Amino acid sequence: MQIQTTYEFHPIADIFPMMTKEELSDLTFDIEEHGLLEPIVLYEGKILDGRNRFLACGRTLLEEGQGYTMRVEPEFVEYEGTNPLQYVVSMNLKRRHLTESQKAAIAVEAKPMFAEEARRRQATSTGGAHPQLKELIPEGVQARDQVGALFGVSGRYVDAAEYVQDRDPERFAAVKAGEITLTKAVRELKKQELQKKVPEFPNGKYRVLYADPPWQYSSKGPDYYGPAERHYPTMTIAELCLLDVRERLTDNAVLFLWVPSPLLDECWPVIKAWGFEYKASFVWDKVKHNYGHYNSVRHEFLLVCTRGSCLPDVKELEDSVVSLERTSEHSEKPEYFRGLIDRLYPEGPRLELFARKQSDGWESYGNEL
Repeated sequence: MQIQTTYEFHPIADIFPMMTKEELSDLTFDIEEHGLLEPIVLYEGKILDGRNRFLACGRTLLEEGQGYTMRVEPEFVEYEGTNPLQYVVSMNLKRRHLTESQKAAIAVEAKPMFAEEARRRQATSTGGAHPQLKELIPEGVQARDQVGALFGVSGRYVDAAEYVQDRDPERFAAVKAGEITLTKAVRELKKQELQKKVPEFPNGKYRVLYADPPWQYSSKGPDYYGPAERHYPTMTIAELCLLDVRERLTDNAVLFLWVPSPLLDECWPVIKAWGFEYKASFVWDKVKHNYGHYNSVRHEFLLVCTRGSCLPDVKELEDSVVSLERTSEHSEKPEYFRGLIDRLYPEGPRLELFARKQSDGWESYGNEL
């Protein structure tokens, strides 16, 4: 049976992505074999629920200018409820196999719709007809958390999806379609921002280097897109290895490298790529307890690595364990350690990598200055 159709998809329905070609093909064969088990729901003259079922009922022949050739005649019913948005969300979350990335992206698109629906229902309610009615989606963090809860994702994950939507709508659409994960999208955007901000390396040659790299934590725990990545763009081991550090060194040089305990096993390629060999370490006891999978990780390593012969300029030995209470600023290191380096190596030009501020006697390289 040949049917020309003018049905459009309702904007509420479009907050959910369409099925993939493979999924739609499977649905088509199922409907051809078993018939249409659920009717297609119309609202305001458009398809509110059943977009994929509608397409699966037929074959698209647009290249022949024939519209839809219907293999199975679709059945339509009118939506009779009072909250079409909540209906669409409920129906799709029940039967769609959506990733958390997709749910977060959908939540971002649904948030203003929920707010509008709340205002509409408030405007039309009278005399206690809806005693349970209240603002469904308020402003700020509460809005983020509430809409996240509706879709079964954290408010922070909703924030991440909104971050992608604001900066790259095309990439956001790929997240919503399930083509890339939200974690990957955020990481790629952070990397782009990092590349735009990071200045060129200074042209000098340096004897003393001090580095606090933006190590990437994303693969180390359950957090959706890495705790560090909420604060600054992180870099992979491969990206750190590619930095042109080796060409900026004197023949004899020393590197003081901050490495968090969970990443200790991953730092060695970076040390080698930059032209250094590991020699010793300091341990910063942060005093305050911190999160960890196996213990309370309240310490961090400051590795001492050298190129050529670069023993300290002074013979006095510093204590290898330093107890200083950490601040609330993410990844901030005490100034004590810069002073320690200056005491051990008072001679020679010095460069701080990934610096957050300019320091007397040091040249700085970083994107947080």
